[in-house]
Amino acid sequence: MLNVSAKPNAFPLDPGHCALVVIDMQRDFIEPGGFGAALGNDVSRLAPVVPKVAALLALAREQRLTVVHTRESHLPDLSDCPPLKRNKLPAGRRIGDDGPMGRILVRGEPGNRILDAVAPEPGEWQVDKPGKGMFHATGLDQCLRDAGITQLIFAGVTTEVCVQTSMREACDRGYDCLVIEDATESYFPEFKAATLAMIVAQGGIVGRCASLDALRRAFQQGANA
Repeated sequence: MLNVSAKPNAFPLDPGHCALVVIDMQRDFIEPGGFGAALGNDVSRLAPVVPKVAALLALAREQRLTVVHTRESHLPDLSDCPPLKRNKLPAGRRIGDDGPMGRILVRGEPGNRILDAVAPEPGEWQVDKPGKGMFHATGLDQCLRDAGITQLIFAGVTTEVCVQTSMREACDRGYDCLVIEDATESYFPEFKAATLAMIVAQGGIVGRCASLDALRRAFQQGANA
């Protein structure tokens, strides 16, 4: 068992039963022309998190953690996209509409691809999710349980939407959760700060929060023990 310095208290990391979950590091959210931009966001605000997530992935692979990548995406016929979700935006910017990177937020389209810098490697899990949370209509919970996973480390975008939703759902399912604060990002800095504060409030009601350096130190200390 490793001891990760975290807020509000230390995270007891068991590498053999822990998975890293990288949420939605896809072009549709991080590059111009995708769903994030269609919502009116300044997508350039997410660019700085990419090298942090890449470094976290490298660490997880070095430590042989299970790695899970998610994509928010919909079937080409949009049968898994509720009308309310699609109709929030005007025609031309809706999910399924044609954009600069193909049909917006549709599986298999160029914009739905995970960024090359943080792309999955062979053997890593890839989960296409039609909702904000990673458990809705994916079967992921059973897969994690079958693999003996009891702890989840979270990274990705955006902090207050898909990352937080997935983490809260994981907490409700009994997973011990840790979010890496510098490997997650939001279009709105104040939303990220508020989300991290909510996660660790009341003794870590949702989970714990740590830096990438703190996680790296824990692995180093474990190797030297």
